[in-house]
Amino acid sequence: MLNAETALERLKQGNEIYLKEKNDGDVSLLKRQDTFKNGQHPYAIIISCSDSRVIPESIFNAGIGDLFVIRVAGNVMDDHQLGSVEYAAHHLGVKLIVVLGHDRCGAVDAAVNHDPDGYIKFITDEIKKAIGDEKDEYKACCLNVKHSIEIIENSFEIHKEEEHGLKVVGAVYHIENGRVEFIS
Repeated sequence: MLNAETALERLKQGNEIYLKEKNDGDVSLLKRQDTFKNGQHPYAIIISCSDSRVIPESIFNAGIGDLFVIRVAGNVMDDHQLGSVEYAAHHLGVKLIVVLGHDRCGAVDAAVNHDPDGYIKFITDEIKKAIGDEKDEYKACCLNVKHSIEIIENSFEIHKEEEHGLKVVGAVYHIENGRVEFIS
């Protein structure tokens, strides 16, 4: 099991490989059989948007069993996502949680520029709480990521977990060039 710092470095190295248009993530039959027999042992939890252009396993050059990915439009957090994070952190022993936003996010755009109805409103209302009156897309994206981090930290009392090595970080994926920018 990797500690949070080692897992974060592995993600950064994976993104560098992705930028070179290589993919070494193991998706082989042998790996599938191994995870079937021995279970999953992901080294990071990634909470990302459902956007079809954002593929965490590819972005971080990961294979089967490497990442525990939770996808929801706008990478917002509610009890369902928190339950998934809790499972991966407490039961699988994952030490790194990454909230991965991205530019050109339709959910962020909807929160900034529209007032949708239906079930989408649950997502945009949560994003609006995060961004306030912010109109700049990039800044809104970062504020939304930070808001999800705060929800996770408050829900799991991360500061108490830090002694066990659990860490939460934010990141923004840039669709045009594929680079992941880790933010504080």
